[in-house]
Amino acid sequence: MVGNIQINHVTKNFDEVRVLNDFSLDIEPGSFVSLIGPSGCGKSTLLRIIGGLEKQYDGSVSLDGEKILRAGSDRGFAFQGSNLFPWLTVRNNISFGLKARKLYKEHKQDVNDIIRLVGLEGFEDSYPHQISGGMQQRASLARALVGHPKVLLLDEPLGALDAFTRMNLQDEILRIKNENNMTMIMVTHDVDEAIYMSDKVVVMSARPSKVEAVIDIDLPKPRVRVQDTFALYRNKVLEILNLGGKLHEAEYNI
Repeated sequence: MVGNIQINHVTKNFDEVRVLNDFSLDIEPGSFVSLIGPSGCGKSTLLRIIGGLEKQYDGSVSLDGEKILRAGSDRGFAFQGSNLFPWLTVRNNISFGLKARKLYKEHKQDVNDIIRLVGLEGFEDSYPHQISGGMQQRASLARALVGHPKVLLLDEPLGALDAFTRMNLQDEILRIKNENNMTMIMVTHDVDEAIYMSDKVVVMSARPSKVEAVIDIDLPKPRVRVQDTFALYRNKVLEILNLGGKLHEAEYNI
């Protein structure tokens, strides 16, 4: 299995401000990991480092043993908001990266398959303003997936959606993950979303950020948001966020 991310002693400064401080984390191949923590703690910065979009830092980040030095097609990136080009159709937005790398002809069927996978059949020739916000986000996911990446990086991809659409797309993302057996790393501020989707929740401290806790979510799938154990995980994450990881172990039996 591919998609193992190793983050070793990463320190990142912006001018005089230290955002990440000696940050280390091992993300297993095929897992779904959520990063959660206070605003400004460096969650998105860490995701950009993994994606090869942020290059000036100390430490190292590797994918399957190879040091990440730049952006690459082995890592797909879906941002908050769809970031679609308004002058391009859904199909042309999804295939934009392939065309830029002159790979579209040999991967044309992949585009069709991805459109079908995310449920956008019949909307291929629509422009972003002609489809709903949920459909726009599906198109953004399809654009990140079309190159068959080993790792999909999700930077609050559902944050701008209404609750109903958001829950539907959470299930859609999990379905896509299961069908493609890829590693997914998601930044979110939503504790319930992190617990519902993840194998592990990484709680980050306030800036300069380090790993405050790594919580294994040992719940059967598909998960039920209202079950008692789900609430225990929620309380545990919230306690770490509020009290800096000072847990009273006896209160939890997970």
